[in-house]
Amino acid sequence: MKKLNINSPVADLNGVGPARSNQLEKLGINTLHDLIFNFPRMYEERGNVLPIIEADLENSYGFILTVATEVKTSATKNGLRISKFRAFDETGVIEIVFFNSPYVKDHFHLGSRFRFWGKLTLSKNSLQLINPKHEAYVEGIDLLDYVPVYSLTQGLSSKYVEKITRAALEAVLPTMSDPLPENIRLSNQLPTLSYALNNIHFPKDALSLKKAIRRLSFDEMLYFGIGISKAIKYKSSGVGVKFSPCQLNPLVELLPYELTDGQKNAINDVYRDTVIGKGGKISPMARIIAGDVGSGKTICAVAAIYIAAKSGYQSALMAPTEILARQHYQDISKLFETLGISVELLLGSTTAKEKRRIYAAISEGECDVVIGTHALLTDAVEFPSLGLIVTDEQHRFGVNQRAVLKDKTKSAHMLVMSATPIPRTLALTMYGDLDVSRITEMPKGRQRVDTFVVDEEYRKRLNNFIEKQVLSGGQCYVVCPSISPPTEEEANAFYSEDMNSEKKLSSSKLNLKNVTEYTEILRQSLPNISIECLHGKMNAKEKDDIMSRFSAGEISVLVSTTVIEVGVNVPNANLMVVENAERFGLSQLHQLRGRVGRGTRKSYCVLVRGINSDQAMARLDVMKTTYDGFEIAEKDLLLRGPGDFFTSSADGMRQSGGFRFRLASLCDDAELFTLAFKTAKEIVADDPELCKPENYALLEEISKYSYQDSSTIS
Repeated sequence: MKKLNINSPVADLNGVGPARSNQLEKLGINTLHDLIFNFPRMYEERGNVLPIIEADLENSYGFILTVATEVKTSATKNGLRISKFRAFDETGVIEIVFFNSPYVKDHFHLGSRFRFWGKLTLSKNSLQLINPKHEAYVEGIDLLDYVPVYSLTQGLSSKYVEKITRAALEAVLPTMSDPLPENIRLSNQLPTLSYALNNIHFPKDALSLKKAIRRLSFDEMLYFGIGISKAIKYKSSGVGVKFSPCQLNPLVELLPYELTDGQKNAINDVYRDTVIGKGGKISPMARIIAGDVGSGKTICAVAAIYIAAKSGYQSALMAPTEILARQHYQDISKLFETLGISVELLLGSTTAKEKRRIYAAISEGECDVVIGTHALLTDAVEFPSLGLIVTDEQHRFGVNQRAVLKDKTKSAHMLVMSATPIPRTLALTMYGDLDVSRITEMPKGRQRVDTFVVDEEYRKRLNNFIEKQVLSGGQCYVVCPSISPPTEEEANAFYSEDMNSEKKLSSSKLNLKNVTEYTEILRQSLPNISIECLHGKMNAKEKDDIMSRFSAGEISVLVSTTVIEVGVNVPNANLMVVENAERFGLSQLHQLRGRVGRGTRKSYCVLVRGINSDQAMARLDVMKTTYDGFEIAEKDLLLRGPGDFFTSSADGMRQSGGFRFRLASLCDDAELFTLAFKTAKEIVADDPELCKPENYALLEEISKYSYQDSSTIS
């Protein structure tokens, strides 16, 4: 066998042939490094062992049982083979049933003991375990309390991934160096990387898993912080384009509304950065405008683009989706048409002929503003006088995408719009490469959305309410936390985020509304209403078509995942229903609520809770009484920790090109978050290029983790 190291191809492991290697490649696993850092998505708590008499029929449990009878196998008319035997403990007897499992007859012998794990069922007054997970039980030999469950692709089993992961850890960890300098690790009371990797995959107990998550979360935040700190160094050393003084009255007079104080302040910030500077010096602006959905960030960007155009410079505005880019184009091109500023729209779906025309217009300076998606990142887009880059970063980090656009010209200014109201202290940490302008008030005339928290008992009344709003001319969003029904495996496991608790954890039964099933349920309940579904696994064309039809009023109820957080403005939508609302962060709920109340109709948000815990009630009650996004964000930070601001949506959506956080989203330790970024700044201040010997390994890790391929941006 070849001598293995962290960079060895996964195919070098025993048991990984060409077919398996191709399957693993689909999961992004090519090397042993990829495999070791492919963390479980959840855990089965098989250590939750009970006597038979104490178990219920609702949850999955572990049982230590002795085989009492020989295995009997029979076949049904349709060829299904059923294997059965009985097993017992001191409190009762269970019938064990396996389907199409020929190995069972040679595996379970009279008197042998096993730990079985599964959910009890009742059949003809007899308790059964159907297709339970199982392991041989021998006194004195410990079994894992928490068994990892991995993301899979067709042909792979979680048990197989577990097996090769264990082999990779055994081969690599003894010689693997720890990139974290020892003084930093000890001062932050962190375990070794070897300990963390062992216990993230195969935790001894809840506390061991929590320590592992803490260490690996620190690493991720540290690497991200170093990247941002290096960006700050780069930013402060550059020379930016100097825009010319100009009056904004021609633009402002075209607006059908009055600017808020927050909008005026944000525009003044941009003007100071690009026209006035500090001490006569203009550095490349790197500013984020943060505010609620609908707070008017876009007009601030429009003002910045206007200043650039009046100064003879081009601007680029990048949106995360084609439909949002089109909306920006429709709004901005109408406004600029009367001001003599030319605007083009460049999308991935733009025809080749039209792309060539737009490329020529940009390169010849005939286009003042180009609005688009990832299509703006291609080498074919050449700006002779790019002065301003705007990214509508409504959802995720876009460090890499900003960098790609920024490389078009080092002196261009950068403006980022974020619809996540982030607490000031967190914003300064997360967006350390950006100055922050906050819009804290909503435009005049924007109505408050009445918010209610209900449970399943209100289902019939809620359906009647949806029908009433639609029949009176309104439209409704229904947001579910998942796309499809949970698998049996998922229904009998718990998410690793629950492991933030050091207490003994019981398996959680997943009772989540999902888009696929709930769309059909609503169609049956409301047969005379047009209902469609939307989720992140649809292709861009499908999503755009559905959102366009919803925007046009052809669809009355849209059942969706949180993909609608980045969506079009639909003023006619006046009802937001969020199912399993306790599964979402407060800031995310606030963003979802911001999708309604944009028109003249009285608007409502109904949060349907799936569980009745005191903690869930306390969090959701915040939404009933608080409407300021920044105040909600502060409370979210206190209740859930900083990790919630890294969490991707229920679709698993994350803006490609951003930093990939595997575990930081599970971290509820605000102090650790602060320490990681403080440490990152200290490292870069002392060694900007990470060229000191003790930082070599850090530099190598950052190159692996910092950025993903930006070609997949939709």
